[in-house]
Amino acid sequence: MPCSRGEELLLARISAAAGREHIGRRRATYVGAAHTPRTDAVPVRWLRCLLAFARYGRSSATRTGANARLDLYEHGLTVAVGGRIHVVRYDTTSVFQKGTRQHPHDSVARPPHHSHLRTTRAYVLTDVEGQRVVLLGRSEDSGTEEWVPAIQRAVTRAQLPRALAALERGERLSFGDVWLTQEQVGSGVMSARWPQVRQIDVDKEAIRLHTDGNWHTLMPTTSTVPNLFLFCALVERLRADGMPP
Repeated sequence: MPCSRGEELLLARISAAAGREHIGRRRATYVGAAHTPRTDAVPVRWLRCLLAFARYGRSSATRTGANARLDLYEHGLTVAVGGRIHVVRYDTTSVFQKGTRQHPHDSVARPPHHSHLRTTRAYVLTDVEGQRVVLLGRSEDSGTEEWVPAIQRAVTRAQLPRALAALERGERLSFGDVWLTQEQVGSGVMSARWPQVRQIDVDKEAIRLHTDGNWHTLMPTTSTVPNLFLFCALVERLRADGMPP
């Protein structure tokens, strides 16, 4: 199906913005149901409801559904929303994520035991201008299971070497209120050396540390932790290095 003139102009603007930030070749595109632009070089995957909006330091936000477009590149991504093109670089962005559970026919949150709850997860990324772009992915939507892990892997791959180098120089890395060094992990007045750490649990929207037979909560929520997946990769590496032979 041929692209409309408007879609061609949008693609040109996206390509120009990506080129200015040198984020490489386009790898994949996810579009709302109202648009089906296709190119021979890039696979376009359906996203039944890709909702994206940008925040500019105010409580309200401009939202769009069908007109939102997400393009993944080698070294970053673009989000076209509200007439603007936002460029995100994997090596500099901060990604925050928060999950909610909702009834499929209602926007009001229901009790956890409800049998027809769905999960909606918000991913807040900072673009190259420091503005926030929010992508909402629902667990039942086609495409979400592709672009979410793709972004997480790309950000981790881009930022992990620099983070490990900083730790080797003796620096302390902060993820919200949680901090890491080559020797320790901690938050507030609580800290532990890596050989003491038996497990770090981030499965229940909180970060908990198991050490010396006790569980300690480092962060009551993960929604304020930037790049949680990078934090997990570092923890795995540091725990392995700190394990006794």
